[in-house]
Amino acid sequence: MALGIDTEQSDQLVRGSVPLPHGIGKAVRLAVFCQGENVAKAKEAGADHVGSDELIKKIQGGWLDFDVALATQDMMGQVSRLGKTLGPRGLMPTPKAGTVITSDISAAVKEFKAGKVEYRADKGGNIHAGVGKLSFDDNKLFDNITAFVDQVRAAKPTGVKGNYVKSITLSATMSPGIAVSV
Repeated sequence: MALGIDTEQSDQLVRGSVPLPHGIGKAVRLAVFCQGENVAKAKEAGADHVGSDELIKKIQGGWLDFDVALATQDMMGQVSRLGKTLGPRGLMPTPKAGTVITSDISAAVKEFKAGKVEYRADKGGNIHAGVGKLSFDDNKLFDNITAFVDQVRAAKPTGVKGNYVKSITLSATMSPGIAVSV
């Protein structure tokens, strides 16, 4: 999606996450930073890697075998030490992306395992995100794309003037893009 935002303005940053109705079609490997009773809740909900200090030490040693990192609010002080490792790869938990858990940990883990997609506008004002696979039914793809576009439209910053969504292009991996009428 090409957006009509000025990325130089800090109030016009577009980012967030959207749970897709039919998932993204691949298994998501989840790392959860938590402690105490939340460890059992996260494992029960389906998290792949759960822990606190031992997980932080493992990542500091160079292990990065996961797709999404979640953290509870009380762990963010210790997880912030991993900023130089996780930040450049886009794995650092942030409240804006919904990866810092403040309430129910099992619901958050299940949501990300089911196919919650994070999105963020790049320097050119474009948003790239996977919304499904070519093997999906047309209706499933349509539902996922509609949910994603609706969520991005709802995240419109107040300072944007003019046309917010300039264009939408849909493409499969290594294939030409197809313009979608807005």
